[in-house]
Amino acid sequence: MNNFWRTIIAAFGAHKLGGGCCSTILIFILLFILLGYCSGG
Repeated sequence: MNNFWRTIIAAFGAHKLGGGCCSTILIFILLFILLGYCSGG
C-alpha cells in the first residue's frame, strides 16, 4: 500500500472517529502507523 492510500484511509478514519482537533490528529497518526505495519512496511 503506497503512502497516498495510507494517508487517505487514515484521514478518513480519523475524521470519522475523532471528536476534536487534537484527538483527530492523534487518531490519524495512529492509523497511519498501523496501516504501515499491516502493509509490511
